[in-house]
Amino acid sequence: MRASLSDLLATGRVLLADGATGTNYFAAGLMSGDPPEFWTVDRPETVMGLHREFIEAGSDIILTNTFGCNRQRLKLHKAQDRTYELARAAAELARKVVDSVSRPVVVAGSVGPTGELFEPLGLLTHDDAVASFSEEIRGLKDGGADVAWIETMSSPEEVHAAVTAAIAVGMPYVATCSFDTAGRTMMGLMPGNFADVLAVEPVAPLAMGANCGVGAPDILVSLLEMQGCPHPLVTKGNCGVPHFEGTEVVYSGTPELMARYATTAIDAGARIVGGCCGTTPTHIAAMRDAIDTHTPGERPTVETIVEVVGALTNSAPSATVERRSRRSQG
Repeated sequence: MRASLSDLLATGRVLLADGATGTNYFAAGLMSGDPPEFWTVDRPETVMGLHREFIEAGSDIILTNTFGCNRQRLKLHKAQDRTYELARAAAELARKVVDSVSRPVVVAGSVGPTGELFEPLGLLTHDDAVASFSEEIRGLKDGGADVAWIETMSSPEEVHAAVTAAIAVGMPYVATCSFDTAGRTMMGLMPGNFADVLAVEPVAPLAMGANCGVGAPDILVSLLEMQGCPHPLVTKGNCGVPHFEGTEVVYSGTPELMARYATTAIDAGARIVGGCCGTTPTHIAAMRDAIDTHTPGERPTVETIVEVVGALTNSAPSATVERRSRRSQG
């Protein structure tokens, strides 16, 4: 059943997003270096199957198979001219699955970064980035996506370009960054400053927050830094920390850990909780149960996060978090 994200947020309940795309495809046979986006046309039943599994596990929001579906990413596979085609097809698959279920589920069009640096550090211009994102988001909209889900961003310039494209195409949007470099994005943006980046946009996001990163405890610290922002908060953290077992990359997070992460995220102010790399439908099902049975508690401190969810990968939280944590105890 089709639903708008704004309507689901208006219910006041905590929404559960889905888990990983790429790492679940790897488990299903995707080879390293191959673009997941090709599976939209080469293995559509697998793509739809993962959507179904996440919905059956309890997800209120599913993301399309379009994380790298922009000209800059696809040109690495000589497929830059297939951006619109692949984006539309991915949204159509997700739409088909959602339309077949009896409860409201949002189709979120995943819009990941280009992987290129903006000038003057690199060659990517604002206009080129907006054109690239617009092509992708048009495909997502025409395929039936309900919202543009701008994710894993690291620079304010790229956030602005993607948001500009979403607004121009006429899509509501969500924006999340990956604060994976000592509590900042790769380009230095701190969680507490993210709302200021979005404040200049002529259309506000439906929600904002963090995704991916370096593990569940660290993304919760990023969430704490965003307290007080004027938009609903999203956290979509990785399922533990990756490590090699033989030649395979395995994520350390158990369903139990992700359940604790979900309830701690709620107490930290999240309105949308989900999983990123390594998160399977089994993890999402555990998170659904935890969310549905959770009794809201006090806002966690950094110390509480470490105690409940695990040790931080980054050695020390920022002074901003420490100050806000002390205020929350007062």
